[in-house]
Amino acid sequence: MNIESLVRTIPDFPKKGISYKDITPLLQDYKVMEYCVKKFAEQIDSPIDKVVGIESRGFFFATLLAKELKAGFVPIRKSGKLPYNTLKEPYDLEYGQDELEIHEDAILKGEKVLIHDDVLATGGTAKAACNLVERLEGEIIQCNFLIELTFLEGKNQLEGKEILSLIKY
Repeated sequence: MNIESLVRTIPDFPKKGISYKDITPLLQDYKVMEYCVKKFAEQIDSPIDKVVGIESRGFFFATLLAKELKAGFVPIRKSGKLPYNTLKEPYDLEYGQDELEIHEDAILKGEKVLIHDDVLATGGTAKAACNLVERLEGEIIQCNFLIELTFLEGKNQLEGKEILSLIKY
């Protein structure tokens, strides 16, 4: 299945010079979503206790993967969006910093964790998510992404982590 053909490139969005990868056409076909979930799940060779999804587009497949793997789902969100006690982790943006949060009781010591997001770009967001999981003493089994923008070398931020991307640009 050629899932790459269902990713739309939007030039100059959200700002000039950015080529945004729009996954909404891919999400509109349940057979394609099912295919992607199966491709991700095939690459997991140990039980998973929790699937972590990174706000917001990472939630789409993370929840489906959690169901497929019979695991719990844990959201990692931007600061101020989670209602309970949280751990915070700053990360760098192109112009400044932002912060991610996870509930302090979301992952138990030793739980096996899969981290999912839609795109691996510079790796800052994914690295912050890994730091949060590791601070809770979860064991990261894999970080997977629908799309990897290889020219931005985000993998370098995730040294030592197993990484899977279904589409690479």
